[in-house]
Amino acid sequence: MNSKTFLIVLLFVCSANAAFSDLINVFVTLPNGNLRGRENENHYSYESIPYAEPPLGQLRFEPPQPYNRIWDETFQATQPPVNCLQWSQLIEEEDKLTGQEDCLTVNVYKPKNKLHHSFPVVVDIHGGFFMFGGASNDGHEMFMNSGKVILVKINYRLGPIGFLSTGDTILPGNLGLKDQRLALQWVKNNIAQFGGNPHKILVMGLDAGGASVHIHLMNQAFNKVATAAVSISGNALNPWAVQDGAARRAFELGRVVGCGLLDSSEELKACLKAKDASQIVRAVENFLILDYIPFTPFGPVVEPSSVKDAIITQHPIDILKSGNFSTVRWLTSYVEQDGGYNAALFLKKEYDGDELLEELNKRWYDLAPLLLYYRDMINNIEALDEHSLKIRELYMKNEKFSTKTYPQLTRMFTDILFKTGVELSLMLQRSKTSVYAYLYSNPATSGLGQWLAKRDDIELGTVHGDDFSLMFKNSIRQQERKDEILISSSLIKMIEDFVKDGILQFGNCEFQPNIAGGKYRVMHIEREGCSNLQMKTLL
Repeated sequence: MNSKTFLIVLLFVCSANAAFSDLINVFVTLPNGNLRGRENENHYSYESIPYAEPPLGQLRFEPPQPYNRIWDETFQATQPPVNCLQWSQLIEEEDKLTGQEDCLTVNVYKPKNKLHHSFPVVVDIHGGFFMFGGASNDGHEMFMNSGKVILVKINYRLGPIGFLSTGDTILPGNLGLKDQRLALQWVKNNIAQFGGNPHKILVMGLDAGGASVHIHLMNQAFNKVATAAVSISGNALNPWAVQDGAARRAFELGRVVGCGLLDSSEELKACLKAKDASQIVRAVENFLILDYIPFTPFGPVVEPSSVKDAIITQHPIDILKSGNFSTVRWLTSYVEQDGGYNAALFLKKEYDGDELLEELNKRWYDLAPLLLYYRDMINNIEALDEHSLKIRELYMKNEKFSTKTYPQLTRMFTDILFKTGVELSLMLQRSKTSVYAYLYSNPATSGLGQWLAKRDDIELGTVHGDDFSLMFKNSIRQQERKDEILISSSLIKMIEDFVKDGILQFGNCEFQPNIAGGKYRVMHIEREGCSNLQMKTLL
């Protein structure tokens, strides 16, 4: 055989081996049977794999049931994930209904990296403030381009379908969180079949995803599932994360969809099970007083202690004070103008040309308790108004809400809805386990803030999600600058190292753990670089 012929044969063999390797990776065997994924340019994808029985019919408003069906034929895990039924803020049309009720799936993405036989695993719990969003909204491409981890994205029930609660054992709530818990157990049990390391799992998420991660940390059993956790711009102590007043909203929803003025949880549950799911979700519109405000009318609650397999039976702040929480290493964060998520909406102009900001001047005492989530924490009207006045005086002094005072409005929303929860959780957890934090300060040129405000003539600062979208691309962020590309690479490496080796570092800056006593420590990430800061608390 001459050298030319030998080279051709060698190339053919190598090509055949590569094709065979790809074929092997496309097929995966699970306890349910065989499934087939899809080969992509730099990764393999296995999408829309059920982890729970479809929550339809009599399974609506019930805890998720594990998916134990046996596949007679190869399951085709090649269909993109469908989001759960929701009234979505991300839809700009008047009719915001999207998704489907049969949606409890996991989606696995594995890099084509022959240097790794077993990959660390990153699980993404999507954001959307427990009301909207889905696995399809968080792009996996950046992690696949890096090629160091397997990425898993999960869907869970949202809005009233996932979080309706009457505060008793009939409708205790937190079904969306129970979906997540079952999905995480599925990942633990099955990820090795995809080439993942079940002993190196990091769970992370934005806003509701971050708060969900933190709520799961309230249970010591989380140690058996995860080795690291990341909550980005959302944790369990944010006032929107775990709310009171759920029973009132549940019975009001029943009235809205035609169940009548009920006072029985059994009757409400039976009536809602008989309704069309889209009718229940459309009722969300009745709980929004202005645009998509308040952004979480239905979310997690404290369940009665008698509920079997409850997620939490105490408020997270009481759990943290008791010390009965998971010791999994935890990173939390906020961005400098996180509250721009709420504030930017008020920059939108109405049909007469006035900004929605004017509504705050006209209706402050009506809007503030809903905007800042203390309506159900204070029962006395006079005390409620007094609290609203104190907040306005603290942040606005004697000034009116306007484009000129917009930074003060943003700071108010940032402090109350995001930053204070970070500070308090760090102070309560740091005596028992390793907890870290970062502050991100680098405004996007065209991100969520501009999309919400529908204008670009006002400096919005670093708005909610400006950091997360550099790890998980979304359709709202229109462009990335050179500095953001570098930051993106460092953020992804930060997550990869955290799950792989327990090292937490951004670029050349190593995170400092928070320790008991004194100021809390934050890694400050900005355009020019990074630095460790010691911060005074707002508390």
